[in-house]
Amino acid sequence: MKSKRLHTGYFIKKHKLKILLFLCVFLVWLFCLPKPLFHDPTATVIESSEGVMLGARIAKDGQWRFPKMDSVPYRFEQAILLFEDEYFYQHPGFNPVAMAKAFWQNLTTNNRRGGSTITQQVIRLSRKNTQRSYTEKFIEIVQSTRLEAGYSKIEILNLYASHAPFGGNVVGLETASWRYFGIPSHSLSWGQASALAVLPNAPSLIFPGKNEVLLRKKRDRLLLKLFQKEIIDQTTYELALEESLPGKPFLLPEIAPHLTERLRKENPGELVTTTLSYSLQRKANRIAQEHHYTLSQNQIHNLAILILDVNTKEVLAYVGNAPTSLEHHNYVDIIDKNRSTGSVLKPFLYAALLDAGEMLPNTMVADIPTTVNGYNPENFDKKFHGAIPASEALSRSLNVPAVRMLREFGLERFHRQLKKIQFNGIDRPANFYGLSLILGGAESSLWEITNAYAGMASTLLYFNQSSSEYRAGEFSKPIYIKGGMIPFGKKQAKPHVFDAGAIYHTLKTLQGVNRPEGEINWNFFSNSQPIAWKTGTSFGFKDAWAVGVTSRYAIGIWVGNADGEGRPGLTGIQAAAPVLFDVLNVLPSSNDFTVPYDALIEVSVCEKSGHLAGFYCDVVQKEWIPQAGLRTQSCSYHQQVFLNASENLQVNTSCYALEDMVQKNWFVLPPLMEYYYAPLHPEYRPLPSFTENCIQEGEKTMDFIFPKKNEAVLLPKGFDEKVNEVIFKLAHRIPDSVVYWYLDNSYIGATTTFHELAVAPTPGTYMLTATDQDGNTVRQQIEIHSAPL
Repeated sequence: MKSKRLHTGYFIKKHKLKILLFLCVFLVWLFCLPKPLFHDPTATVIESSEGVMLGARIAKDGQWRFPKMDSVPYRFEQAILLFEDEYFYQHPGFNPVAMAKAFWQNLTTNNRRGGSTITQQVIRLSRKNTQRSYTEKFIEIVQSTRLEAGYSKIEILNLYASHAPFGGNVVGLETASWRYFGIPSHSLSWGQASALAVLPNAPSLIFPGKNEVLLRKKRDRLLLKLFQKEIIDQTTYELALEESLPGKPFLLPEIAPHLTERLRKENPGELVTTTLSYSLQRKANRIAQEHHYTLSQNQIHNLAILILDVNTKEVLAYVGNAPTSLEHHNYVDIIDKNRSTGSVLKPFLYAALLDAGEMLPNTMVADIPTTVNGYNPENFDKKFHGAIPASEALSRSLNVPAVRMLREFGLERFHRQLKKIQFNGIDRPANFYGLSLILGGAESSLWEITNAYAGMASTLLYFNQSSSEYRAGEFSKPIYIKGGMIPFGKKQAKPHVFDAGAIYHTLKTLQGVNRPEGEINWNFFSNSQPIAWKTGTSFGFKDAWAVGVTSRYAIGIWVGNADGEGRPGLTGIQAAAPVLFDVLNVLPSSNDFTVPYDALIEVSVCEKSGHLAGFYCDVVQKEWIPQAGLRTQSCSYHQQVFLNASENLQVNTSCYALEDMVQKNWFVLPPLMEYYYAPLHPEYRPLPSFTENCIQEGEKTMDFIFPKKNEAVLLPKGFDEKVNEVIFKLAHRIPDSVVYWYLDNSYIGATTTFHELAVAPTPGTYMLTATDQDGNTVRQQIEIHSAPL
């Protein structure tokens, strides 16, 4: 053993320089390859979830060079190996026999011949085709052996297929396949694969469309060789010979151009597999094209469509704009642009009130003339309903009840709720928007709005599918890259925003027809599958929205002009809703939303008022309401009244014998609500007046219609410089009563039946007083101003 160690030591000492030289050479060889091998920028390519190309953007250096391939199709592999390197799987990186033959032919003939293997060509491509010389050839051989030692044969072939030149600015097999044949490389036929296999050998000489005779000869010789090697049969060979050669380059697909551009900015130079459904994206594109043609007749040039999977938060279709012209900003991606929200935020206010236990689904709300700090909201048809169930006010998209409900819920409080729902476009303080927030005074994007509706649906669905649980991230951003993290967050016992009961009633309300008064074609929208949907129209008819959710999908539609130009008829119901329902028709059917019984409680509800049933409610029905609804007040609109024997007058013990009184339960609205409600509801019975000499106790029998509380009165001048009169209006429970009017202490007139009085006061601050014949009085301080001409 000792002798062996001495012998080894002697050998090392004797050959020290040789060993050192060998180690140096080995280290040079070991580190002779740069990492990475290629530094070339690549194109951005996006695919559908099925792997079908949706679009691409050229690399920064102006080359169509797709990201590195993961595998080389069998047909191209067989063709390229037979044409370029038949012994690819046997040699160590270079082929001595082929090199010797090439060397001898180059010495003895004028025909130049290359003996490079595919591995050597990969090295040459990585070194940018440095001028050929024997020195360069030696470097290629050394680096080729190192490449073979560090990479598998399949990886080397992938590198070659990804970086080989195919003429012009086309680099790589996948790029060439799309540019010359309009198909992915795995779909190439034998004739197409063979034509592409011969191109890298002389890409500058054999350019598609030129030198076709030479290209055909080379391809046909390769096909013959494939046939002789029994890689293809005779029928395949004969059919391949008849195939056409590549000609003028095809345009690359533009199935989702705006998402392609979005991903070019976010993931430049990458191959991105998206969550988009190829077939659904094509259908959405077709719908956008059809509606754009119709809308453009009314000079409405832009629209956007977004479809989400409610259960996974994946984007299934992304139409960022209509196929319009450059003049009409076809390049603008509307989906992420903030626009006036119109009425699409109303469902979230409705859900917030239900969730907070401050309203029941069908609670009666006031729809009467309203002024808040000079702001006068109006319904679409400029009419009032007096009183209306909250659910109907939402489904009919009435503005006045929405503003009144927002004032009751709290502007700042609702603003905080919207931030929780990820309405990041609403980035100003609540006071900046005021109560107009609920009517389109704020801006948001189709991306945020569609996601918010999807978040409500996914909250409800998960609650029913789990053990009545919630997730923290239901309203997190959707994803459009396949394999991305689904942003639902951790499980929790309490909802992050709205509970399942409030959401269920909101969505069921939205399944009712959303019909703004004054629209004539709302009833055309029906579908076999249930959908909760809402439209919205911005001030000035600039933005039209339609958003809907089923138990599987969320659909968002925006229609308008990218430059903000308004157009007559540009409303949610006329312009956006037809697009929504056309999209719904191409989607698979969805089941209805399941009742979340664990989040609801069954109670008795007054049928007329929608409140918890009070002691005097005659007609009561059982309803499942959100559990927080138990905190709401019982019905105050039903009261007990005492009538005379004829039941046509009210009485009390001050004027009528107790034993002769008739006791009744009566549905009574305040005078101003009654003024607008009664004409629309023939079944409504106004409360009878009191018998003469009866002492009344604090009942409010009348109220001002105009001027409204907190509203300044303007006295406009006509063209003749004369001040126009202002008309004071009043609602009285008993219209035939005589009402006497006063400004401060000055009597200004009396009215009966129609309580309207025209006056022309001078500007100033007054106390307006109205007193009826029975001594009932209402008063209100008003400010009168002269309006400029």
